[in-house]
Order: sequence, then structure tokens, then C-alpha cells
Amino acid sequence: MLSTLKLPSHITEKKLKNLYKEMWLIRYFDEKVDQFFAKGMIHGTTHLCVGQEASASGSIAALQSKDKIISTHRGHGHCIAKEGDVNKMMAELFGRVTGYCKGKGGSMHIADVEKGNLGANGIVGGGIPLAVGAALTSKMKNQGYVVLCFFGDGASNEGSFHEALNLAAIWELPVVFICENNQYGMSGPVKEMTKIENIADRAIAYGIPGEVVDGNDMIEIMNTVHGAVEKARDGKGPALIEMKTYRWKGHSKSDAKKYRTREEEKEWRKKDGIKRFKDLLIGEKILTENEANKLQETAKHEIEEAVKFAENSPEPPLESLLEDVYA
Repeated sequence: MLSTLKLPSHITEKKLKNLYKEMWLIRYFDEKVDQFFAKGMIHGTTHLCVGQEASASGSIAALQSKDKIISTHRGHGHCIAKEGDVNKMMAELFGRVTGYCKGKGGSMHIADVEKGNLGANGIVGGGIPLAVGAALTSKMKNQGYVVLCFFGDGASNEGSFHEALNLAAIWELPVVFICENNQYGMSGPVKEMTKIENIADRAIAYGIPGEVVDGNDMIEIMNTVHGAVEKARDGKGPALIEMKTYRWKGHSKSDAKKYRTREEEKEWRKKDGIKRFKDLLIGEKILTENEANKLQETAKHEIEEAVKFAENSPEPPLESLLEDVYA
């Protein structure tokens, strides 16, 4: 039963069921977006997080509602996990006025400040200093929130990563850095781009805790992130957590994935975080097979409704071209 999982006290059986549905929302959203890009119905570019659902859902489940997140260019899952509105998200990708940014931001610029989502970022590593700034605000104004900062393995080689971690460490700011190591920065395998075995080992250089977790294991993720978040809230400073996971799709819509083998992809698909979470919940008698199927179908229906909402929403009028533009 639930007590055997040793979860944070706010993670109830109802919450676990909602998280299972949430993971399917994330997957169905990105799979639908992938289809629309292939058909030329959505323009620009997009970066999908299919296969990484546990990292987003498990990490954000550990937060309090007042806590904040900073996302990445691969941020749809983070937004949904932070109570994002899939109707507004889909409308944004369709370029409609009912979208989060009135159809002008697209996939990489969704934000929902009211829900604590301080935004995605199209610049690799661009969100890391912003997260430190938000954490500094929390500390200086005694607001009590913690910032969860997501970034990929590629961003850990950017200067912004090192500068931000150093500043957060010496000022003991309430921020937890989450590296979603999906094994590839664009087409380059992390083992060829980084000499050390674990990106989390870099925490040693800044005098902060560094931990490696299975990025497809919901229980390990929730427990590890919750521990780091509460230490940060108590004034004990930041932490770096590396989620070892895998993106099933290419880096972006134009990526044919020729740099990795089908055998490798098959092995990682066996570690699917959604299936593992489902098996655990059924094994703990928190869900039945029938309940799990219903939650999955509900998630699929909500994404289909989001598509209808987006398709039926108006496009921005020409006279709004220069609105919300700052010089």
C-alpha cells in the first residue's frame, strides 16, 4: 500500500492517480504536436519530451503550489506538470489568440506566471541565471518559495550554468537545479561532450550536493527532489540533481536521429517511465488495470478537446502585429 512507498506526506493515493493521468497528458500532447508538424499544420519548430514524462511530473509533484519553475526549449511536460492549460498550450502552437502568448510565442516561449511557471526558454542554458534571480527575490523578500530550474545535459557545458551555480551556492539561494540528461545534446552523445561520468559530480566544485537519479523512476524522483527542495526552503542552499533519461524523438522536428541505433532506442523504450509507474501503482493496489485504462483514455480525450479548441480559435488580426512588442 501507499505506506510502503515512503513518499513525502503530501503525495496521497489521489495525487498518484492524477500523476499517472498527467504523464499521459504530456505524452499525448507531444505526440499530437509531432503529427501536426509533420503535416505542416504547425509552423516554426518544436522540441518534444516523449520518454521524459517522469522527470517533469515527478520533480514538480515534489513542490508546493507557491514554488516556481523555469523550463527549457523542451518544456511542454514542465508546463503541463505545473498545472498548465493544455487548451492554451495547443492554441499557442497553432498561433491562435487564445494561446498563452496570444499565438506569438510558439512552443519555446510558454509561461504561466500565475501558476508559478516562469517560462520556457529558446536559449540553451538561458533559464539558469533567471532561476537564480527568482530565487534571490524569494530570499531577499522572504517569500518562502523554491525555484526548480530545468535544463538539459548540453546546457551543463554553457558558461551560464557554471556562473549561476557558483552564485547560487555562495548566496545559499533556494533553487534546485534539475539536469534532464537525455543522453544527447542535439546530435552529440553526452559521453563525447563531457569527460566526467555524471553531470551531477560538478556540484562538488561549488560546494553543493549533487545527486544522480533514475529519470524514469517516479518514486525516486519525487523523494529526491522533495528532499532537496525542503532543504533549500530551510535556508540550506541549492542542489544539483541529474535525471538520467532518454528522449524518444529527435532533438527537434527536423532531426532524423541518424546518430543513434534502433537497438539503443528499443532498450530505452523498455524503461518507459509511464509503464513502470503504472506497474508500480497496480502492484501497490492503488490502481486497477481498468482504472489505469480509464485515466489514460481521459488524458487522450482532453488532448483531443485541446486540438478542437485550438482549431476553432481565431488567428491574431493584422492590426495586433506590434502589440506586446517591447523595444
